Amino acid sequence: MKDSNNTPRKTPLFEQHQALNGKLVDFGGWSLPVNYGSQIDEHNAVRTGCGMFDVSHMTVSDLTGANVLNMLQKVLANDISKTKSISGKAIYSCMLNEAGGVIDDLIAYYIDDHHCRLVTNAATNLKDMEWLKKHAQEFNVDFKERPELALIAIQGPKALEICSEVLPNDLATVAANLARFQGGFAGEDFVGRTGYTGEDGVELIVNAELAKTLWTKFEQAGVQACGLGARDTLRLEAGMALYGNDLDEEHSPYESGLRWTVCTKSDRDFVGRQAILDKDSAKQMIGLILVDRGVLRGHQEIYINDEHIGEVTSGTFSPSLQQSIALARVNRTLQIGDIVEIAVRSKRLKARVAKYPFVKNGEATNSDIDV
Repeated sequence: MKDSNNTPRKTPLFEQHQALNGKLVDFGGWSLPVNYGSQIDEHNAVRTGCGMFDVSHMTVSDLTGANVLNMLQKVLANDISKTKSISGKAIYSCMLNEAGGVIDDLIAYYIDDHHCRLVTNAATNLKDMEWLKKHAQEFNVDFKERPELALIAIQGPKALEICSEVLPNDLATVAANLARFQGGFAGEDFVGRTGYTGEDGVELIVNAELAKTLWTKFEQAGVQACGLGARDTLRLEAGMALYGNDLDEEHSPYESGLRWTVCTKSDRDFVGRQAILDKDSAKQMIGLILVDRGVLRGHQEIYINDEHIGEVTSGTFSPSLQQSIALARVNRTLQIGDIVEIAVRSKRLKARVAKYPFVKNGEATNSDIDV
């Protein structure tokens, strides 16, 4: 979502990115750094120590009112009651259209029975807000988008330790007492023990001025600033989906590797439920590791014995594994270790079906690969 002059919007940390010589690009209508120098150094900093990301392009929304939980039971494919009324507990879910396609994927934080906080994607902001406001009106829920808030992700095995030293005392205390996938308030400031890298860490949701101050303090503490490039290689190693690549309105969560996020145990009638239950699709997501030399990229076609079976949805060179990896959607059942061919320019390159996430807690999940 660009500004009125059709130029990318600037986050509150835009000047900080400029000062660090960040290579700025248009990402979902926002001016964000793709890197600050070496993308691989940024990636490795998160895997071995700590890195920080400006994720202020993400959309924060607060839902309040007596029917908040009823509304989320309707619009989320996952079940908000899984939070078990634990304040700050979060769930990851998709919002589906009536045909079962994914409108967006998001994190929903349960604050209390009358308040939940959502974090949704930037590129889908307009349709997300329209969809959520429509259902909020139906349930008489007060819906408030929070564009004044900035978001910083602090990620890596040393993230919590560094946060305890850098964050203001009240925010540090909240962060130190969070379980995985839980958030909490310190006054108006919020911290969630969540992330998009496969490493431990937090995501800070604070006012713009505090964000600038904290960014500088983390920088002074030696935390590596990281851009979109490292964010993508980290999330792909962690097997995390990217909307617009691995997720879209043409495919259901079942066809996108997110069956685990759909809760159909009860008779809860969420939007898209019947469509995904009725749809008999053989499509599934798989992981791939390239056997031949080259790099896997999105939209490359996949074959077995000249039969077209699908395409790569996300691909990259993995700095941790030193091999090219990918997520792919195929229309047949494949087993770990099966070999497929990927059309790369005029060649067919061999790739092996692999389990994902490819890297978990800094370790390769495929036994024949050493990190």
